Amino acid sequence: MALYEQWKALIVGGATLPFWQKFYVMFYQAFIENERWLQYLKGVGTTLLTTAMALCIGVVLGVVVAVLRTAHDQQRPGRKNFCLGAVNAIAKVYVTVIRGTPMMVQLLIMGLVIFRSSRNFTVVGALTLGINSGAYVAEIIRGGLMSLDPGQSEAGRSLGLGYMDTMRFIVIPQAFKTILPSLGNEFIILLKDTSLITVIGGKELLYAAQGIYGRTYETMYPLVGTACIYLLLVMGFSWLQGKLERRLRQSDRR
Repeated sequence: MALYEQWKALIVGGATLPFWQKFYVMFYQAFIENERWLQYLKGVGTTLLTTAMALCIGVVLGVVVAVLRTAHDQQRPGRKNFCLGAVNAIAKVYVTVIRGTPMMVQLLIMGLVIFRSSRNFTVVGALTLGINSGAYVAEIIRGGLMSLDPGQSEAGRSLGLGYMDTMRFIVIPQAFKTILPSLGNEFIILLKDTSLITVIGGKELLYAAQGIYGRTYETMYPLVGTACIYLLLVMGFSWLQGKLERRLRQSDRR
């Protein structure tokens, strides 16, 4: 602490210090002084909470939209269901609009227009991220379902299973192994996109870094530190994804 105060005073006075001394001062100022590391830790907690909520929303939306659109596309000729067609049209509009507009614009509309009276910025951000992710997850899952041999569904029906039971017990488990890498990439993107909720007041990791460099007037160390934390989170998620993929491959061999 004494060295920090001494070297900081020299830097403020215009003295030229060796790199390692300057690094120590800037690192201490960005992460240790006034227990600022707790702000980053709190930001990480909010980031993971936002990611988890958005992930749940995105998966539920994606599965529902994918199953409905697949059911519509796999209807037999001459046996079209009007209600299913209407729902499919709504789902197509949802996917097109969400994928065709920037995430930042969607966040601003949700935070400053639709939920402008809400102060729970984290929930608003998670809801927006979940809705956005749901459109991409829907297309990933739909692609996996459509890639399977139609004979799988016919086999399920021949066993007396209904459409939903066939999808749940036969089709989706097989499609999951195919779409897992794409889903993993989407979830990693979702984790990184949580940094965008700062624009509507969400107090996640980047918000903590902004608050710190707003007080220290030194931007590099808080931002580089934030980037490293995101990198560690993504590496951890990638490791879990790789482990799951290996276990699925092992189960196939058996």
